[in-house]
Amino acid sequence: MRSLVPFRDINVHASTSHYAFTSPSSPSAQTLVVERPSGDIRLNDGALLGAKRVSSIAGILGMIKLRLDKYIIVITKAQPMGRLKGHMVYKIIATEFLPLRERTLHDPDEDTYLDLLKTLLKTGPMYFSYSFDITNSFQRQASSDHSLALWQRADDRFFWNKFIQSDLINFADGATSASGLRPHGTHQTGANPFILPVMFGMMRITTTRIKSTPLTFALITRRSRHRAGTRYLTRGIDEHGHVANFNETEQIVVLNDDSRGLGGMGGEGGMQNGKLGGLEGRDMQVLSFVQTRGSVPVYWAEVNKLRYTPDLQIRGVETALDAAKIHFDEQIRIYGENYLVNLVNQRGRENQVKQAYEQVVRMLISSPNESTEANHVTSEKIHVLEASHKNQLYDHLHYVYFDFHNETKGLRWHRAQLLLEELKDGLVQGQYFRGVDMPGDSQGRLEVRNRQNAVVRTNCMDCLDRTNVVQTMLARWTLSRQLVEIGVLRSGESADDDAAFQILFRNIWADNADVVSKSYSGTGALKTDFTRTGERTRAGMVQDLNNSITRYVKNNFGDGPRQDAFDLFLGAFTPDSSTTGSSLVFVDKRPLLIQAIPYVLAASFFLVLVTGLTRSKPESSLWPLRLFSMLCLVIGLWCWHFIYSHGMLYVNWPKLNTPRYANEGYQETMGSLRKDKVIGPLVARHERGASTARISHLEEGKKRIQ
Repeated sequence: MRSLVPFRDINVHASTSHYAFTSPSSPSAQTLVVERPSGDIRLNDGALLGAKRVSSIAGILGMIKLRLDKYIIVITKAQPMGRLKGHMVYKIIATEFLPLRERTLHDPDEDTYLDLLKTLLKTGPMYFSYSFDITNSFQRQASSDHSLALWQRADDRFFWNKFIQSDLINFADGATSASGLRPHGTHQTGANPFILPVMFGMMRITTTRIKSTPLTFALITRRSRHRAGTRYLTRGIDEHGHVANFNETEQIVVLNDDSRGLGGMGGEGGMQNGKLGGLEGRDMQVLSFVQTRGSVPVYWAEVNKLRYTPDLQIRGVETALDAAKIHFDEQIRIYGENYLVNLVNQRGRENQVKQAYEQVVRMLISSPNESTEANHVTSEKIHVLEASHKNQLYDHLHYVYFDFHNETKGLRWHRAQLLLEELKDGLVQGQYFRGVDMPGDSQGRLEVRNRQNAVVRTNCMDCLDRTNVVQTMLARWTLSRQLVEIGVLRSGESADDDAAFQILFRNIWADNADVVSKSYSGTGALKTDFTRTGERTRAGMVQDLNNSITRYVKNNFGDGPRQDAFDLFLGAFTPDSSTTGSSLVFVDKRPLLIQAIPYVLAASFFLVLVTGLTRSKPESSLWPLRLFSMLCLVIGLWCWHFIYSHGMLYVNWPKLNTPRYANEGYQETMGSLRKDKVIGPLVARHERGASTARISHLEEGKKRIQ
């Protein structure tokens, strides 16, 4: 019988001619063979002899072609995170890169590519299960075709290693290899158990109880692989309808879960039999509530120039209309009614983003009906924009603006409840998912008793801090509603009435906020003191200040390599092997004088510090030392002013897919420098190649849509 789930135990047999992958627990299964150095894939009946080294791995993450070689990335260590409906879920802890050939030519770019990927895999939270589709919500799983292999059922948006699994996927689907070893159209189902879908995001599974009722509480956040990137380098929407920082968060409660004795993984066993008994003779129940977050779906960007607040650029809203249609086509198809909660500030620079979003919604829906609620704090506390009648697809959009900034100013976080009151009718009508276990079902499916037919899509500028507060509030209210309706709580009771569970709930949601924020901004989330304690504290504000400063440093000087790693792993950039040994991508080709100024700045202030701390003899003259110190201080201040005034030259931009606005800003800044009477001749004299040298690598590889 063919296996529909990945193997949980794989041995790697390495030799000079091939890598062979076998499953010890499935001796009758075919062996996956990857030829060296060509990378051709084939299946072999029975084991191959002659391997020099045998090692055990947790799974194959994928294969990736870099400049000099192709590598098989294998998972060498995985940490169990807990069980969902009896299925064990794991977090990737360690990986290894298996080269298809021994490198005979040293290449700095190849080493940098590998370092980027290894750093991403080490720091990026990635999860998988051998028998459970963690890329899909419970509701989507209930409608999926369980006769398909696990990777074929995975949600394309959250199948994070799909690009690096493309070689194995193409092989399994019957695509012809480069050497023509397989006839086109021959499906290789024996390869399916070697394809392991991986999710990027947050996963917490814990057993707890509410009012003496035992249950499993889980929170899963799935980050989309489309338009993935870092905070200021990936904003808005692309022409394919993908928005930046799109995450789906699913809150799960499992009641009457008795998963003792279930492996929940493996080639032919585990939960595939679906025989799961409930506690005290009651059937297992699964309650699920899904929310989403994502960047405002227009073409906009924030351009770093070393200033704390970047420059905001928004293209004409009309140009983004087609992309917005693609985006909301998908959102409505998957989730049903969409409640678009916008939390940006209606004053200052953020108001431009607010106005652009509202203009897009007006253009999408028919016969728009608008209402505005004001109070003594703001003239636009809540602004609702929705269709008067449902005449077409986009009339399922309900735009709700909430002036979060002004309403919660002065630590009045309880006023966020005003938004909840506005959304209650939609939440009640939108429902939630409820499924009951069917012990007789051979595939372990759920009998659907209730479906969620609406979603709240929340955003602020970053879709991080304000969004976290609102999503936690909606999840808490929905959880209490669920537990009341199934009889765990009495009418009028709340999940917060259980103090121990309240602490657990708040901390899990605060952890979720930190994980989502670190993936996008590089630091933990702001305002998590409110999420954890229900109050805004001064210690929390100090922590927010620390995170804000850290974000500034990382977003200006560290996000370029992080963005490069995302683009490389997800296939937004593919290295060009034809340029080996020339036109190195990661070499800094700015003029030497521009490169030297930060070092002069550091040396100047160091010398000022040294001279200030140096003790002189009483009889010695102090004016030469003071004059030298003043000279160093003047030089240092000039260097600081130069760097701050020409920030486009010192932001650490991505090298693989440099944003268009970064190219234009670099060219403009260099052009103005060449015209300077003092600096111009020095810059021209020390420039290494043409003015476009630093960004000439843009012609290499595939481009991200900006």
